[in-house]
Parts: sequence; structure tokens; C-alpha cells
Amino acid sequence: MLRLFSLLPLSHFPIHILYPGLPPAQPFFQQAQTKYSLQNITSPNGTIVAELIRSNGIRDGTNTLGIIFFSLAFGSVLGAIGKRAKPVIDFFLILDECILQIVKLIMWLTPVGVGSVICGKIVAMGDISLIVQQLAYFILAVIAGVFIYQWVILQLIYFLFTRKNPLKFYIGLGQAWFTAFATASTAAALPVSMRCMKENGVDERINRFVLPIGATVNMDGTALFVTIASIFMAQLYKIQLTFGDYVTVVVTSTAVSVAAASVPSAALVLMLMVLGAIDVPTGTVNLLFTIDWFVDRFRTTNNLLGDCYTAAVVEQLSKKELAEMDRLHRLEEEQEALDANEGYSPHSTPVANGKLKTTATTSTIVNEDIENTRF
Repeated sequence: MLRLFSLLPLSHFPIHILYPGLPPAQPFFQQAQTKYSLQNITSPNGTIVAELIRSNGIRDGTNTLGIIFFSLAFGSVLGAIGKRAKPVIDFFLILDECILQIVKLIMWLTPVGVGSVICGKIVAMGDISLIVQQLAYFILAVIAGVFIYQWVILQLIYFLFTRKNPLKFYIGLGQAWFTAFATASTAAALPVSMRCMKENGVDERINRFVLPIGATVNMDGTALFVTIASIFMAQLYKIQLTFGDYVTVVVTSTAVSVAAASVPSAALVLMLMVLGAIDVPTGTVNLLFTIDWFVDRFRTTNNLLGDCYTAAVVEQLSKKELAEMDRLHRLEEEQEALDANEGYSPHSTPVANGKLKTTATTSTIVNEDIENTRF
């Protein structure tokens, strides 16, 4: 959905057909920007005071944040409509698959293209050691953020909700961690992560529900990478980001990470949208291709662990519901066993046989208990 609306300005398309002389649709080529400037103002007593004046302006660049939230709202409405929206949803799914196939074909040519671009950038900059040093600092920043998230934030969340030893749970996910690191894909590591979660004692019903959804939409590692990479690109161009720019980076990175595909190097495409939101040139993004194969593995482990810890917390919060489901399942099994008893008829009247009378009475109690549980 996000990829589609970033390419097609659908809401303004009829205007270009009916009125070809009009300028381009402003929301798709320009974005609003709040500007602050100091102005000297003379007070009533004659003193000149410098006052910060706010004004609304525009700047060139796609209104990425607006497109993202419009896409989220549009998709939510499609989901709420139900079956009537299925043709539209199928259209977007097929279009999204076509775009992904085109991107995959282009990716086969990236080694030659990226190598040529990088050589040109290195020659233009001149100082190779400076470029290597900057990329090394960038890698360290990403890895530091990944492990702070894994070793501090996730462990604290797990302990606060479950009151269990988070280190034991973290070690139990070791095989899934290394699988995600090796494949750089959360989807490829999904079977291993489900097995590790089962071995850690997490209910299998929760695993089957949470982990596949998390592999699709929970991209916290991608959001972290896109945020750091966007700030890094701004620093390369010596652009001073304001507090509003930092907020825009965080919000946009979080929003676009939901649309990230569970395949290697998908975050680099999304980063272009974030850079457009803060008006940072994208000419040197190609430099990140040289190190993304390595950094991508670390952020993938973030995505996987986020899914696993979420499943553990959801299980803890759903203890009562799971226990009630288990009790209902046992009652249904007892009912099936009673129905299978020889000589039992639910419409028969009690006879002198005490066993048959007891069985019918027990069956009635079980039936009433099941109905009360359901309603």
C-alpha cells in the first residue's frame, strides 16, 4: 500500500486530465514546514526585543508522512468494509507482488551498479580513510542500538510482565537468533523460532498466532536502522536537523517499518522515504549497500526477538483465557466420552440400572456446564 501511493498520486489524477494547465499536485511534490525566525520588535517603552516568530512555509519533497498515514487509514477502512472490499484488496496485493518481483530483478544488477557508484563517490570525496571511518562509526552505532534493545529494553519488559528470569528465556532463543543472523530474514527463521518458543514453555496457540503476524509487521530492528541511517546521511551532508526533524524521522521510520518486506536489505528502500520527509539528499545512500549485508543480520535478530518476547508477554496476559479454553476443551472431551458409552441415549428415561441413570445425569451436567461456559 505504501509503495503504491508513493508512486501514484491517485487523488489528484483526474485534475491533471481535466485541467492540464494546472501546476503539479502540491501535496505530492511539496510539504508543509514550520519556520522560526528572530525579529526585532520595539516594545511600548521603546526597548528593542528579539522575539521568535513562527511562520508556515513549504519546501520541495514528497509529503511522505501524509502518504503513509493516508495509506494506513485507507487500509484500515478496507479491512472494516469486509467482503465487499476484497476486489480492491486483491488488486493491491497483486500490484505489490509485481513491484516486489521488479525489485528482485533489479537487485540482481546491484553489485555492478553499486560498485560503480561507490567508486565514483570515493573518487569524488578523495579521502578514503574518512569514508571508512564514518561507515565504521555507523556500524558501531547500529550494533550498539541493537544490543541495548536486546539486552536492556526487552529483558526489562519481559521481567516486568512475567516476573521470570529473562536471561534464561534469552538463552533459550539462541538457535533462533543464529538462524535469523545467518539468513537475514525473519520469515526464514520462523520455524526455528516457533520450536524454541515451545521449548521455552510458551503456549503453542500463542506462538502460532503472534509469531507469523510479527514476522510480517513487527520490524523494530528495521525502524532502529532507518532512524540511525537517516541521521547519518544528514550528518554526511552537514545538515543540521531540528527537533521537529528528529520527531519526523522517528515517526516516519516507525510507520514505514510496518511496510517492510521480510527479505534482506528491504530497509534501504524505505529509508529513501524517510530522507524525503526531512529533505536530505539521497545521492550517497549507495554507500550503505556496501555494509548493509552485515548490518542487516543484526537488525533481523532484533525483529525476531521482538516477536518472541511479544508472544511471551501475550501469553502471560492471557493466562485466564487460556485456562478457560483448556477447561472447556476437557469438558467437551468428557462429553464425547460419555456419548460413546455403550447403551447411552440422551432421550432415554432413567431405569432401574443405576449406572445408566448416573451417566445420563452426568451428561446433562456436562452439557449445561459447556453451554454456561460458552454464553
